[in-house]
Amino acid sequence: QVRLVESGGGLVQPGGSLRLSCAAPDFTLDYYAVAWFRQAPGKEREGVSCIGYSDGSIDYEDSVTGRFTISRDNAKNTVYLQMNSLKPEDTAWYYCAANTMRSSCRGPRFVQHEFNYWGQGTQVTVAS
Repeated sequence: QVRLVESGGGLVQPGGSLRLSCAAPDFTLDYYAVAWFRQAPGKEREGVSCIGYSDGSIDYEDSVTGRFTISRDNAKNTVYLQMNSLKPEDTAWYYCAANTMRSSCRGPRFVQHEFNYWGQGTQVTVAS
């Protein structure tokens, strides 16, 4: 069974930082686009960032551009999301997902049904 495992969430004050990790113990993330999504209480799940494999493409949702950085360590089979200058509106459950049909993040953005493997999520709370 394919698993994606997120970690790194927690409680942080506004302006603080967290680094989320997405590991795949049973599955290689090589060749696939991997994205982070988030779902805040009472809101729909939205795409946050995506990183491709074949072309190194990277995409960010507008509200996180300049604050969040996505990266991947292929040797560790892990994708990271470095989140700086966190705001209360970043509070949400964060999920990583892999799209085994695409190797690039170019084209239609954050099409959730195209991401066929998902993790269980990690909670991020930004509050003072």
